[in-house]
Amino acid sequence: MPISNTYSPSAPTGTTSTGSAVGNREDLSDVLTILAPEESPITSLCGKGTATSTFHEWTVDELASPNADGINEGSDVTSFTDKFAGRARLGNYIQKFRRDYLVSDLQEAVSSVGPANVAQAKSKAMRELKRDIEFAICSNNDRQAEDGVNPYKLRGLGDWIDSAGPSDVPAAYRTPAASIESSSLGESDLNDILGSIFTETGEMGSLTAVCNVALRKVIANFTRSEGTTTATPYQINEEAGSKKITLSVSLFDSDFGVVKIVNANPVCMPGASTNEGYILDPKYIGIGTLIPMGSTDLENQGGGERGYVDCALTLACKSPLAHGKVAY
Repeated sequence: MPISNTYSPSAPTGTTSTGSAVGNREDLSDVLTILAPEESPITSLCGKGTATSTFHEWTVDELASPNADGINEGSDVTSFTDKFAGRARLGNYIQKFRRDYLVSDLQEAVSSVGPANVAQAKSKAMRELKRDIEFAICSNNDRQAEDGVNPYKLRGLGDWIDSAGPSDVPAAYRTPAASIESSSLGESDLNDILGSIFTETGEMGSLTAVCNVALRKVIANFTRSEGTTTATPYQINEEAGSKKITLSVSLFDSDFGVVKIVNANPVCMPGASTNEGYILDPKYIGIGTLIPMGSTDLENQGGGERGYVDCALTLACKSPLAHGKVAY
């Protein structure tokens, strides 16, 4: 006869499951695994500042073109230049971010894996909020004012780094077309972008390229294959004793500065193109915070503890001229 080694805790109402397995203990590990991309490299790159209004603004200016004409001896100054005629004001709307949480009174009382209590609920909501911020900063969204129906939205990097706009950015301060690659990316193309950025800033600064998975693989393959029938591939001999082959490119040392290559959060890039990435100068990008991230506990109306975490901030692209973009 079959052995009664099964037990069903979901037996029909009014019946009782029987069998030798009713005394078996559950084997449930205390380890809780959350598998989701959480890194926020662009948010981490941004300098942190304070915003005091729902529209956060900053000014940009430029120098006159160099002049080597010389001045005649004894000549008087007969004309004068307004040194601030080209100054412009840029701005971005504050966006409010919020994640709510609820834990029932029974769930709070029982012993569970994780655990699943109010403290953990707050922590998880904050982690989700941090990713929401990275998603908004990386987006192609244009800024949006609240009108009673639509909420405030910040302008994402994809819209700031645009040679054709946005319309509120004067043409003199828009990202040059040469700093944006929209068809393909080879080593010469990346050098062209870096050269364009250097032309605008004149700085051999430390740039950071935040790339999605596909673009990171493209850069990793630089110099490893022959692009033409006449080119000679770059070859490196590695110590075979380590039994290791290095295929990672984390620094791109160009004629116009060193670029650090980092992985973007794969769920936070816009996703409109296969190969996407931003080449950023951390000195010219920031976050203005109006309401710091924090949690608010709401009234327990009998069902359990509830509340939300929120913050309000915006992206300050201090100079679109200082950055580049790859999207194709």
